Amino acid sequence: MIASVLRRLWHLVVTPYEPAPTEAGYLKRAQVQEDPRARVTVAVLSTSESHGLFGVDLARRGIQPVFVRIENRASEPLRLQLVGIDPRYFTPLEAAAAVHFSILRRLSAFGALGWVFLPLLLLVPFKLITASRANRRMDDLFRARGFRLGPIPAAATAEGFVFTTLDQGTKAVHVRLVPAGDIRAAVERAGAGHERDILAHAAAPEPVVDLAFTVPVPGIAADYLRKDFETLVPAATIEAVSLATLVARLEALPATTANASGSRSGDPVNLVVIGEFAAVLGAFAARWDESETITLATCWKTVKAFLLGSSYRYSPVSALHLFGRAQDIALQRTRHSINERLHLRLWLSTLSFNGQPVWVGQVSRDIGVRFTWRAWNLTTHRIDPDVDESRDYVLEDLSLAGRVEAAGYVGGVGASTRAAPHRNLTGDPWHSDGQRAVILISPTHES
Repeated sequence: MIASVLRRLWHLVVTPYEPAPTEAGYLKRAQVQEDPRARVTVAVLSTSESHGLFGVDLARRGIQPVFVRIENRASEPLRLQLVGIDPRYFTPLEAAAAVHFSILRRLSAFGALGWVFLPLLLLVPFKLITASRANRRMDDLFRARGFRLGPIPAAATAEGFVFTTLDQGTKAVHVRLVPAGDIRAAVERAGAGHERDILAHAAAPEPVVDLAFTVPVPGIAADYLRKDFETLVPAATIEAVSLATLVARLEALPATTANASGSRSGDPVNLVVIGEFAAVLGAFAARWDESETITLATCWKTVKAFLLGSSYRYSPVSALHLFGRAQDIALQRTRHSINERLHLRLWLSTLSFNGQPVWVGQVSRDIGVRFTWRAWNLTTHRIDPDVDESRDYVLEDLSLAGRVEAAGYVGGVGASTRAAPHRNLTGDPWHSDGQRAVILISPTHES
């Protein structure tokens, strides 16, 4: 206790800045993709790696460094489009400024005990000097390690960190390389009279390299990490089907999810996604969050978010059952509060179409909380009864992301109306046109 107090007192007087520039961890997890025109390496730092490398808690400010190395193999200069990686990226100095040392922040963090040591305020000028020096060192480090915008010459390599908004579990990194855009050279090549076309092309150049990375980030215990899909659905049980057979099999699926015993009906089985696990996760990763497993720690996070009306992006999702088991993957999109989010659950089926696994799912939108006797905590999320909206939201969202190769609808849910709705396990009403959306995932991002 005394040592802790003395350490905090020392930090009141001096501002230590001690980054630990070790790169072994995240570079071992780096992913590489190659194109005839470029070789691209991407690695995403975990919260602890970011803290060690930059010496400050960037995650506390919602900032996540992403390492990018570009080896230009093209015959012309290329430029990395940072907005393709994250439209809300931070510049190096902007990221540094967000975590600068602040005397007022330090004093407030010290708490009421600071008043006992009020005479230490006489040392504030010294604190100001050391904090200013630490912040300058921080600026220099962030600037030196940041990815420098500008043309990457032919046969040259550029690398550094892009400071993005924080994601845990899985991070989607979209690397777009475009011509650097030498307007003067373009005019000389095209000749007079083509200025407008040249300027239009320079304003929105077509990407010459377009690569999508799906990068696991240590930090959360996503529910699917405990699943062995080969055990869940053994290869001997997989049925390869034609399109006609696929439609028939999908329409014959159960209309709804169920409770663990299968004695009561739940939410509608209104979604089908076709694609390899990595492609499915990659398609959703940039726009949806994984769900953590249910533990005491994650339950406490959920309770705090519920009581404070705050967001917990990776909150555990309650179990619904299909094929005799709880969901294999749970994804969600949160709004400002944990009480407002879309829930998406997927189960791996025994069907295979065009050599790709078929995932059967359920999606609904939480719009609030209500009292219920059917839950242990006497409360439950209230869903929007128009479940077709959340179903079509998924289709539109993946289409906007360029990850839909083909899509359509099949029957099987059973139509219901607002006047005569079905009800889920907690008694919420829902109505539908009775269709399931079927989405064939594109393995790569389509511009």
